[in-house]
Amino acid sequence: MKLLTICLVIVLLAMIAKTYFFSFRFQSPQDYADTGPQFVLTEHLSGEILSEGVIFGPAGKMTSSFTARMVGKWEGDTGTLTEEFTFSNGATQSRKWHLKLGAGNTFTATADDLDGVAQGVVSGSTVQLTYNIILPENSGGHTLQATDWLYLTANGVIINKSEMRKFGLKAAELVATMRPAD
Repeated sequence: MKLLTICLVIVLLAMIAKTYFFSFRFQSPQDYADTGPQFVLTEHLSGEILSEGVIFGPAGKMTSSFTARMVGKWEGDTGTLTEEFTFSNGATQSRKWHLKLGAGNTFTATADDLDGVAQGVVSGSTVQLTYNIILPENSGGHTLQATDWLYLTANGVIINKSEMRKFGLKAAELVATMRPAD
């Protein structure tokens, strides 16, 4: 019985270590500081952008897909990114991000469905954005902790990967592409 308890504790510690040290959550902006092409918010999140993506539930099964039209506009260090989503079930959703460039490579963002202010960092070819998102009532109305990573590719396509968590447990994951409409 003692050996079984020790084995279970070791397995549990290994699972926790994997979650915190060898996963999506473990990467940091500094990991990408020397990568290119350089992500420039006012350039790459400007104009009309087309997006296609999928959403996965906590077990890794795809629960939905979507297309989105986005429009980014900037005036100095302040910008907006308006998003119009159409989901595979026919539902639609709108969001308008209000972006503000900060010191160094940082920025903040707000939107109506956020609880508080999102914190962002641009590093090399990536953007990391963390925030608390409030799901629509038809999706449960829960507040989830979200971590978005945007990865700029050489041809200008942005790959977006996001994890949303509740009580530290993964509740959903999103993978999408974003590309200029031209």
